[in-house]
Amino acid sequence: MASATKEDKPRSVKRVAVVGAGVRCGLVTNGLAAAYKLKSHGLDVAVFEATGRAGGKLRSISLDGLVWDEGANTMTEGEMEAKALIDDLGLREKQQYPISQNKRYIVRNGIPVLVPTNPVTLIQSSILSLQSKFQIVLEPFLWRRSYPSKVSDDNTEESVGGFFQRHFGKEAVDYLIDPIVAGTSAADPDSLSMRHSFPELWELEKRFGSIISGAVQSKLFTKREKTGEIRGALQKKKHQRGSFSFQGGMQTLTDRLCKELGKDDLQLNSKVLSLSYSRDGNPTSESWTIASTSNQETLSQGLSVDAVIMTAPLSNVKEMKITKRGTLFPLDFFPQVTYMPLSVIITTFKKENVKRPLEGFGVLVPSKEQQNGLKTLGTLFSSMIELAHASTNELKQIVTSDLRKLLGAEGEPSFVNHFHWSKAFPLYGHNYGSVLEAIEKMERNLPGFFYAGNHKGGLSVGKAIASGCKAADLVISYLNSISDGKMPEQGQ
Repeated sequence: MASATKEDKPRSVKRVAVVGAGVRCGLVTNGLAAAYKLKSHGLDVAVFEATGRAGGKLRSISLDGLVWDEGANTMTEGEMEAKALIDDLGLREKQQYPISQNKRYIVRNGIPVLVPTNPVTLIQSSILSLQSKFQIVLEPFLWRRSYPSKVSDDNTEESVGGFFQRHFGKEAVDYLIDPIVAGTSAADPDSLSMRHSFPELWELEKRFGSIISGAVQSKLFTKREKTGEIRGALQKKKHQRGSFSFQGGMQTLTDRLCKELGKDDLQLNSKVLSLSYSRDGNPTSESWTIASTSNQETLSQGLSVDAVIMTAPLSNVKEMKITKRGTLFPLDFFPQVTYMPLSVIITTFKKENVKRPLEGFGVLVPSKEQQNGLKTLGTLFSSMIELAHASTNELKQIVTSDLRKLLGAEGEPSFVNHFHWSKAFPLYGHNYGSVLEAIEKMERNLPGFFYAGNHKGGLSVGKAIASGCKAADLVISYLNSISDGKMPEQGQ
């Protein structure tokens, strides 16, 4: 991939800069998805990446017949942007679905218990007490829309734990919500804001009272709306649903995006140092100038672009120098953002040394199970996501101990790999509303500047893709308004 800024050329075609993350972070899927959509729309793109590779936390390794991911292991097609991207890239034939992925386990009293998937299996399951089961089954009747006093308002910063405890009780939070939250964001339910972490469920409570009843009614309504689409798609090839990866690992997705963009559009080892916005009074002559370093040493010639999509973590954005019409634009209004660290440990055992193998997707460990000597967040049966900050040797001992208790794994693992993400996820904490307000303020005051990333909209791969595509749509609309000679509403 090219590392030098491509030569500026006549501005017959609008150009957009997509700025990747800072050193160590890597350009993530949202930036590549945004660049791909912009290029597909006929725009010129320049993608800046500070490191020597693109893909961010989608990093797959192949060694001695083994394939593992050091970041996200799977994704879903819950967002229409993700589904459309996979179709456009021709990756359907590369999709790989886990064996028995609907079988997922949560540890209770030191033993993996199959997660119930319907009311019948819930009643039969030993994961919750009889009292908690009845509280879940009766939730639609206890939380009617006619009980507005029970519903949180927009000014309430309730925690994820508090929200689900109101609806389902403390035991359900400890043994269902806690491990799911830890497995997806490395956080605990009480540290997260419900409104920002699960906005769809937050809105369901406001609309229906009961989140179970609301989820059922919303699903039925969506099915009725899509009846015409379903009939029109009957002739199309059906494919599986649920979590999936790709042949060769999740990096297959970002590799294909990089191939589609081309080496001239993707500038690796190019760290953006400053962004400068200027306008001479004519809306059609608005532009940004991007200054970057090549290979972290030489200052590259400034590149003029019509708009900017920023995908870097906010902690990196605050380190960049941004000027607006010759005046420094300070970013001191951004609140402190907390990031959750994560260590990924990949272990392999010989099949004959695993005495209690489980068929399924994986097993999650509630934090309360620490009392039973378990310390990991959970195990995926293709890789593992574990404690952060500890050394490889310490993590190896912890993981081996947990697997001995959970799966009866004997002896030492035949292979161990450790990768550490110092900033795996931004924490959607109780003050996260102020973070989103700061992002909106930055976009409002900087014409042609748009932010995309897991700091808003969600943490999953699918949501990252959706964030990038939505930012691309905003850029396209913005550039169209300039081409029409209109003063854009953004950043007056």
